[in-house]
Amino acid sequence: MFTRLVVVAAVLLRAAQCYKPVIVVHGLFDSPGDMVILQNFINQSHPGTNVTIIDLFDRTGSLKSLWSQVEGFKQAIYPIMQNAADGVHMICYSQGGLICRGIIATMPNHNVDTLVSLSAPLMGQYGDTDYLKWFFPKYIKTILYDFCYTQIGQHVSICNYWNDPHHHDLYLSSNNYLAFLNNERDNPNATEWKNNFLRLHQLVLIGGPDDGVITPWQSSHFGFYNENETVLEMKKQLIYRKDTFGLKTMDARNAITTFTMTNVHHTEWHSNKTVFETCIVKWLT
Repeated sequence: MFTRLVVVAAVLLRAAQCYKPVIVVHGLFDSPGDMVILQNFINQSHPGTNVTIIDLFDRTGSLKSLWSQVEGFKQAIYPIMQNAADGVHMICYSQGGLICRGIIATMPNHNVDTLVSLSAPLMGQYGDTDYLKWFFPKYIKTILYDFCYTQIGQHVSICNYWNDPHHHDLYLSSNNYLAFLNNERDNPNATEWKNNFLRLHQLVLIGGPDDGVITPWQSSHFGFYNENETVLEMKKQLIYRKDTFGLKTMDARNAITTFTMTNVHHTEWHSNKTVFETCIVKWLT
């Protein structure tokens, strides 16, 4: 009996050593507790995997500027990376997807193998949602730029990725986060950030039409509105065509995978087992 237990333990230990650590970054108004079901999915499918849900900027703390969050998350994540000789995977949900983009862009020695972006507004947000109405009860999408594109507004996370297609010039001149990540604004670090992004081995983009929060939902696939509010898919975006931060280069090496899942509301992505089994588990090796 003892010998059998030792053998089983050795097998489990060997399996655990085969799996890269997984770092999870939560979204707007969330906390680590909201990600526990996702953690359980990982532990059930890949026993022994070191899963870390970063406990920072929880709930209303997630409204702090994204650059301040990037710096905080980097300090927490870097030691995990240092202890992972074979690299790590990151699963970043909603606003967390943009935070992870900032981490990867500004960390020259990161060792992120796969970035799983789980319904994140990667090209920005422009829409009247319950989240928006809760935080900005006096604003609607057509006038929110009047607040977001100010110095005060840029201290609020939502405004760091508010992308009004009808005021694109103001977005370019005022946005100090997403416009820099996309290298749409003059950025002395553009080349370095692009090289850091291209250290990724795989980029997994997950979203769907029934999300109800990310607007347009195609933002989770790097699609977005033009000035007529017609959604242009990723390959028609200027940032892709000019390869401003490496998206086209990654796509050319077949390093981008997209998943479109129906009947999944925004708050369900990290707890939906079908999403996990269809879109996520295969990358966590």
